[in-house]
Amino acid sequence: MSGVQTIVVEQAEAGARLDRWFRRRFPHIPQGRLQKALRKGEIRVDGGRVKADTRVEVGQSVRIPPLPEPDPMYQAPEPSISREDAAYMRSLVIYEDNDILAINKPAGLAVQGGSKTTRHIDGLLNAFGKGDRKPRLVHRLDRDTSGVLVTAKNVGAAAMLAKAFQARESIKTYWAVVPGVPKPKTGEIKGFLKKDTGGAHGREQMMSAEHGEDGAQHSLTRYTVAGEAGHTASWLVMRPVTGRTHQLRVHASMMGHSIIGDHKYKCDREDPENIGKGLHLHARRLVLDVGGRRLVLEADLAPHMAQTFKALGFEIGYVDEDALAELLA
Repeated sequence: MSGVQTIVVEQAEAGARLDRWFRRRFPHIPQGRLQKALRKGEIRVDGGRVKADTRVEVGQSVRIPPLPEPDPMYQAPEPSISREDAAYMRSLVIYEDNDILAINKPAGLAVQGGSKTTRHIDGLLNAFGKGDRKPRLVHRLDRDTSGVLVTAKNVGAAAMLAKAFQARESIKTYWAVVPGVPKPKTGEIKGFLKKDTGGAHGREQMMSAEHGEDGAQHSLTRYTVAGEAGHTASWLVMRPVTGRTHQLRVHASMMGHSIIGDHKYKCDREDPENIGKGLHLHARRLVLDVGGRRLVLEADLAPHMAQTFKALGFEIGYVDEDALAELLA
């Protein structure tokens, strides 16, 4: 039997349900034992009682009660991966060295699994090795968001990257397409956000909150318009200074220009016609200062966004991305 443990939630785990977070950490513990510990208040987050569907956030402390030690012969089952899936994952690689593996995550593919999600990036990373050789997630993207996703190839790299993300030594740049043209064309959106579990069908989503309100967190996004299709649509370059759940999607909606294809955070404007189907949010660029060097990672547009860019006449080659990065710094 182990003693009481306190585990700090890592960047890649932020937003996960507590029960799923626990099962990934302690796969040998039966579901019944987990539920019992939750009912008795033996598992706590930042000192408070929690439920199985509580979402954990980076930096939170999770109290774990004494647990049976795993059978020395026990090995958590590795998700099976087909030859086709392995080849597919290798085709997504945009950068690799001894420590880091970065991919261009497709839209529609979840980063981690859930009760109804069996095919996901975390499982498909077995294409690059199993056990200790399997790359580790260090941050996340929403299922329907495409673009740069970084993984660590060893424990040291995971710690280095986690520190870079938590200390804001990373610069994330997203591209989005929205209906209409925001005013002003360059600016920032800020305020407090909190999670709301009372949405449609009981689904969790983010909403505006007041300073000091329970669960309220400060959020800040900088943006600029990089291209316009008349008054029909705009190509936005967005930089999330803070990293709240669904932050860019919520902020675009608050601005009155919801990201095209976002069915959770909507506005009254209609989407243009003859464009690609899907969420038009893409993690275009990630700049990391790691190991004494600067790493600039870029991902090509997902097919549905490339279709939309072509239909609306947005020309990527005419945009100075370094200048835009400076503008949003």
